[in-house]
Formats: sequence, C-alpha cells, structure tokens
Amino acid sequence: MKRSVVLTLLLLLIASPLLAQGWEANLVHHINGWQGSFIHDYSNFISKSEPYVALGVPLVMAAVGWKNNDQQLMKDALFIGTSVVGTFAFAMGLKYIVNRTRPYEAYPDLIHPHSMEPDPSFPSGHTASAFALATSLCIRYPKWYVIAPSALWVSSVALSRMYEGVHYPTDVLGGAALGVGCTIGSYYLSKWLNKKLFD
Repeated sequence: MKRSVVLTLLLLLIASPLLAQGWEANLVHHINGWQGSFIHDYSNFISKSEPYVALGVPLVMAAVGWKNNDQQLMKDALFIGTSVVGTFAFAMGLKYIVNRTRPYEAYPDLIHPHSMEPDPSFPSGHTASAFALATSLCIRYPKWYVIAPSALWVSSVALSRMYEGVHYPTDVLGGAALGVGCTIGSYYLSKWLNKKLFD
C-alpha cells in the first residue's frame, strides 16, 4: 500500500509538468492580476520569508533544546530540520531534471513577474519546504494551535508563488506532494538517527 502511494506521487511529480499548460497559464494570469497593495505586500512578504521560517524554526528549536538540555526538543528539531533540508535538496535536483520554464518566461504577454527566480519552475521549492515544515510540525505537535496556523501559512506560500508569476499550479501541487512525501521519509530516518545520537 505504502509503495503504491509513493509510486503514484512520483508519477504525479514527473508527469504533471507535461500536462496541458493552457489552463495553468490562465489560472496563474488570473491570480497574478489580483489588485491591491495588501495582496502585493502580503504575497511578497510570505514568499521572501519562507526560507527563513523553514530553516529558522528547527534551528531555534535545536538551540533551545541544547541550552535547556531537552533531548526531546533536540530530537524534534532534528526530525523537522532533516525534513526541510531533505525536501529542499530533492526539489532542487528535480527542478533541473524536469527543467520547466517559469510562467513569466513562457507567457511574457500574459503573466507579470512580481519577482524573478534563476532556477527552473517544477516543483516549487518554496512550497515543498513549507509543506515539509508544516507537516513535520503537525506530526510532532498534533494540536489545533499548530495545525491551523501551519495550514494558513502553507496555503499562503503556495498561493503567493502563483501570484508572483513564478509557478504553475502543478508546480505548487508537486511541491506540496514532495514536502509531505519527504517528511514521511524523514520521520523514519529520524527514528534511526535518534537511536544513533541519543540512545
């Protein structure tokens, strides 16, 4: 069962950029055209802050755990950190394998770039890392006050990447699937690392 789910996710990740792009370009054009200074500022802030949040949370957790000699917090930080870093590394490798052109480059007359990115489009690295962080936090701390803000944050990151004109919907969906999948893999890896480091 687990093997078939992983295989399905991998096929989705590889095949989704090859699907028809017309509807995707139109959807990105629609989102990209939203007006208002609040939308622009919020999207820009969320997009730019994602890497700092995704890396900062596990680093702060590790520092607090080390300072307070809290092994459980350090184990949680290790799990969350490996989820985020592993997901990011996998996403960057996949970007250059698929080598999909950014929406604002493929449709310059339709989509305005609110920001520009140097690497290929698929999958969305920001979305992948955000989902890795949110999923790992929700696994470790399954409380409503962790789940609700995490869901709002990852949704904002995903939407902001389309508003910025730098990703298609399938880039974002692929990033989300990658983030969740890598986090599940990291969960089992962290169990093994915890035994080596803490037991």
